[in-house]
Amino acid sequence: MGLDEDVRGRQRRYVISMGIRTLSVIATVLLWNVQRPVAIVTLVAGALLPYVAVVIANAGRESTPSLPSHFLPAPVRPALDAGNLKKTSDQS
Repeated sequence: MGLDEDVRGRQRRYVISMGIRTLSVIATVLLWNVQRPVAIVTLVAGALLPYVAVVIANAGRESTPSLPSHFLPAPVRPALDAGNLKKTSDQS
């Protein structure tokens, strides 16, 4: 999918979500004195939809991190034997 097509898809998802939010706010106003519990539900939906719309609009085009094509092990350092160490005046 090209970048232009991806951006259009994101914009379309965002506009659809904001359209649903607008309808939800209008329903809240119309139902406030008729069905208050339903109006409260639409009010909560209208308050949460901007966040959901942004999350949905930003989803996409993320590529999952892949493993490196070549694995280079850490270099092996030889350890010193205890017999090779000489006691100096610095060590106690």
